[in-house]
Amino acid sequence: MHLYNLTVQAPTAITHAVVGNFSGARQQELVLSRGTRLELARLDSQTGKLSTVIASDVFGSIRSLAAFRLTGGSKDYAIVGSDSGRIVILEYDPQTSSFVKIHQETYGKSGTRRIVPGQYLATDPKGRAVMISAMEKAKLVYILNRDAAAKLTISSPLEAHKANAIIHHVVGLDVGFENPTFAALEVDYTESDQDATGEAFSNAQKMLTYYELDLGLNHVVRKWSEPTDLRANLLVQVPGGQAASSDRYDGPSGVLVCCEDHIIYRNMDAPQHRVRIPRRDYPFQDDERGLIITAAVMHKMKGAFFFLLQSEEGDLYKVTIEHEEQEVKALKIKYFDTVPVASSLCIMKSGFLFVAAEFGNHHLYQFLKLGDEDEEREHSSTDYPSFGMADPNAPLPRALFRPHALENLALVDELESLNPIIDCKVLNLLPNAGTPQTFAACGRGSRSTFRTLRYGLEADEAINFDLRGIPTSVWTTKLKEDDQFDAYIVLSFINGTLVLSVGETITDAEDSGFLTTSPTIAVQQIGVDGLLQVHPHGIRHILPDKRVNEWQAPPEKMIVNATTNKRQVVVALNSGELVYFELDLEGQLNEYQDRRAMGSTILSLSVAEVPEGRQRTPYLAVGCEDQTVRIISLDPENTLEVISLQALTAPPSSICIAEILDASLNRAQPTTFVNIGLQNGVLLRTVLDPLNGQLTDTRSRFLGTRPVKLIRVVLHGNPAVLALSSRTWLNYTYQNMMHFIPLIYENLESAWTFSAELVPNGFIGVSGSVLRIFHITKLGSKLKQDVIPLDNTPRKFVAHPANGFFYLIESDHRAYSASAAEQELERLRATGKEFDKEILDLPQREFGRPKAPAGIWSSCIRIIDPVEACYGRTVRVVELDNNEAAFSIAAVPFAARDNVLHLVVGTAQDTFLSPRSCTSGFLRTYKFVEDGRGLELLHKTEVDDVPLAILGFQGRLAAGVGKSLRLYDIGKQKLLRKNFPSTIVTLNTQGSRLLVGDMQESIHFAVYKPPETRLIIFADDTQPRYITTTTMLDYNTVVAGDRFGNIFVNRLDPKVSDQIDDDPVGAGIMHEKGILMGAPHKTSLLAHFHVGDIITSLHKVSMVTGAREVIIYTGLHGTIGVLVPFISKEDVDFISTLEQHMRTEQLSLVGRDHLAWRGYYVPVKAVVDGDLCEMFARLLPHRQSVIAGELDRTVGEVLKKLEQLRVMAIGF
Repeated sequence: MHLYNLTVQAPTAITHAVVGNFSGARQQELVLSRGTRLELARLDSQTGKLSTVIASDVFGSIRSLAAFRLTGGSKDYAIVGSDSGRIVILEYDPQTSSFVKIHQETYGKSGTRRIVPGQYLATDPKGRAVMISAMEKAKLVYILNRDAAAKLTISSPLEAHKANAIIHHVVGLDVGFENPTFAALEVDYTESDQDATGEAFSNAQKMLTYYELDLGLNHVVRKWSEPTDLRANLLVQVPGGQAASSDRYDGPSGVLVCCEDHIIYRNMDAPQHRVRIPRRDYPFQDDERGLIITAAVMHKMKGAFFFLLQSEEGDLYKVTIEHEEQEVKALKIKYFDTVPVASSLCIMKSGFLFVAAEFGNHHLYQFLKLGDEDEEREHSSTDYPSFGMADPNAPLPRALFRPHALENLALVDELESLNPIIDCKVLNLLPNAGTPQTFAACGRGSRSTFRTLRYGLEADEAINFDLRGIPTSVWTTKLKEDDQFDAYIVLSFINGTLVLSVGETITDAEDSGFLTTSPTIAVQQIGVDGLLQVHPHGIRHILPDKRVNEWQAPPEKMIVNATTNKRQVVVALNSGELVYFELDLEGQLNEYQDRRAMGSTILSLSVAEVPEGRQRTPYLAVGCEDQTVRIISLDPENTLEVISLQALTAPPSSICIAEILDASLNRAQPTTFVNIGLQNGVLLRTVLDPLNGQLTDTRSRFLGTRPVKLIRVVLHGNPAVLALSSRTWLNYTYQNMMHFIPLIYENLESAWTFSAELVPNGFIGVSGSVLRIFHITKLGSKLKQDVIPLDNTPRKFVAHPANGFFYLIESDHRAYSASAAEQELERLRATGKEFDKEILDLPQREFGRPKAPAGIWSSCIRIIDPVEACYGRTVRVVELDNNEAAFSIAAVPFAARDNVLHLVVGTAQDTFLSPRSCTSGFLRTYKFVEDGRGLELLHKTEVDDVPLAILGFQGRLAAGVGKSLRLYDIGKQKLLRKNFPSTIVTLNTQGSRLLVGDMQESIHFAVYKPPETRLIIFADDTQPRYITTTTMLDYNTVVAGDRFGNIFVNRLDPKVSDQIDDDPVGAGIMHEKGILMGAPHKTSLLAHFHVGDIITSLHKVSMVTGAREVIIYTGLHGTIGVLVPFISKEDVDFISTLEQHMRTEQLSLVGRDHLAWRGYYVPVKAVVDGDLCEMFARLLPHRQSVIAGELDRTVGEVLKKLEQLRVMAIGF
């Protein structure tokens, strides 16, 4: 077995985000880390939309990210800390639109290790130095400078190590132009390590330490170290140093130390200031639970600065420091607004706040005001004795606030994120969808979602109206060449033409000059200010003064086809002749004296647009009924001569010549493609050589069941091609690479580019009798997402095989259910306590719920109809009572009840997570009522632990309860029980065989022998693995994912399998001797691959109708990928050799060795990294040629093979 790994959806989680001027232009950009991927995003401050400029796989794990700018510079650089054991400085090059590695300095071993730096990055605000730190002991400082050529230089590392110290955070201090200084939160564990009583551990202190880089002596000294709050978790830089233009100081310098419930201002030789973090004024919540700050951002303005700190509940606090020069007078904090909990916050100078959400969609907000004039109470350190430091160990009096809807911020854009995908199913449920849909349960808490993912581009409809007739074609045209918007919409019917005028509204056009009594074949804005209409009986050239020049078709002949551009017209007569016209310098349309007989019926024609600065395009493509396409010259020296010919497998229905940029073929200029649509639904794409007119590099793709119709369109100012079949496809350029993606939209019979004031970059199309105007905005996203909001964190869901409904379980720890919240309120009312009822009416989706003590759960079963109204809806929600939380679900046909399907839900009461315990577990059996729209509880079976995995097995129920596997029948107590080494998390079955996924000990093969009612473990894995999900590929083969981001395939020896099946009672297996303290037989490892994301689900499905099955996997961070089995040994050898050559190109931006990355824990086996192979298209042309030469192929053949592998696997 050999597999080819492809990423369909890159990880959508953002782990780090930094803002800066990376392109050198006067525009701020964001560099986003998505764990294993680096992106540059640019903000359009006019529309408030974020767009991705470049995205690059780093083939490593990004641990930290920081931006810096050299003093006096105008451009920012990005510093990346990763698991490569190297510090890397990246620059964005706008010319090539790529990240360029400027420096790569090795300092330690690869891998994510405790004492190898990379976890924390801190830069000097003046860009003079950077500190990179490990979680323990090691800290290195690099000096950054310029050389004589003004290029960035980096010094050798200077050590700032402290043995036996755990580092919690590191930040660069703002000290102006004094020696660069860094602050670190450290805990020394020397004494704790040696004291067995634990007393030293309880007395350990957390130290705030300053490290100063002496630029004169070129070494780092520990300048100052003082104990601080033991629960401090985050440091925030406070502005300081003298302003460049005056003697005034920018701020007092120092740091804000964020602790549990408190914020402390600290600096060397300066008094401390402490304030309490305000918390929500809920009538009931877990008061013993502290509040910590999880994200922070500081923003400097002219003569002022402020901080936004975010708590773990999502509340933003505005923190200000009142100071005179370097002396702090007061530290103030007030509630600002509530946004999703962020992993990073970025404030842009244009007045936007980017929130890289920890879970769920990322948000971009615009500042409406800075919260200075509102009535929100401000808490100051001057409100307390000694600025809140009278007793540093005693908590300050509680500060409360009431959250409110957004007042200071306004949401302007949202980046869709699947993070985290907790469970997923791949099924084809939607009508006319073509490819299967992915249904994913995503998110955490009250912002959770259930998403339907469809592969394709999302089209946003602006207008649609009924024409009361069915048009055959549609065009739009401007009046003059330099007009911004279209003036007319022309619709051709079987017996006439309708012309509509485009203004503020769309109305019937009067005196347009078009012939309306005949159908139209082509429409073109020609020359500077002329219009052209081709109809069956002739050509009308409409001049600006509405005079018409008419060319009549020869007697007894009709025009059957035409193609036009701004200066040329070619028409085909029903006699098989071509007539060629060209616009002269006076704006007159002149016919070429000769006509060309093609010897066959002409079915389609196409000329390209006239290149800028030229008078004509030199080539015409003609498709004939004899299943050929001919390239004909339009050059004056050999006009209408056939230059080249291509034979086809079916008659051509449409041809379109378009010049589209594809950097894999030519990154300097657009490539001329001849797109040929056939009547059997196949599209051929061939490259047209601009020098000799020869056709090369033909690629084919099946688009649908209808004949293909091709239209050349304009998408965001760039040429593109629409292909209409039983589905609509779009061929376009994005980030210099060509893409061919289906549109998720109504099937269109005809379409054209449309540009008006309301829809400047749109399309117009005809579907039946309906005229539709739409536009496409998200060119970078190949997944359309339809979202259903959920109340709690989703855990698992199952599909009903008959009615198509989904049954999803949700549960949240430390959350009150609706009934529990009502009980708490009743208790408060009984005591006569007054409380603010309005705070409980705030939308839970934005604000969450009051935090409950540990062991309290909110849980429910949700019935979802995924097909309703195209994107699904919630049918019913069944709340769970008695503080039960649902952990597993299965649809089980019980043999004792005539195989009628029942829903079984595994729940546990009063569950604690660490260590895992519960007062009682239950198996709830539900009967489907109202055609599956409702559930009726039949009974609850009590068990002694949390049931994490349940499955229907031979008309009974198999349940993984803690470490025990049990078999149940309806109406009876348990039939048998089998213990496993650790908690059971997955169950799969085929026949009498059960595959049990263990939380720590990998996969066990077990067999059920009914005569003896015996469950026997006969095979297991050779190495322990922390299993997260499993799927059986066949009776003897299983694919699984583990907690460390690995996918592996294990297979049982077929001889062992047959031997087990042939043993009727299992007596032979029971007396076999175990191997390595386990089962008597071991599975063999067929394939192993490190994905870099925790695998949450695996599915064996076919993504393309009639194609082979592939393995689809999803990752916690929102990754969706496929593993494609190779068919031939030749393919394996070719792609494996290509991968070896690509590894030598050193494509990792963080300096990680690719082979070591993909074999992080176990050496990679029998899996080729398709993401690496596809980067072949982005290599420089001479490197492409060298690698292709080593493979004995042309560059085109390599690219064609890579495209074929992707298209055959996922369809686009």
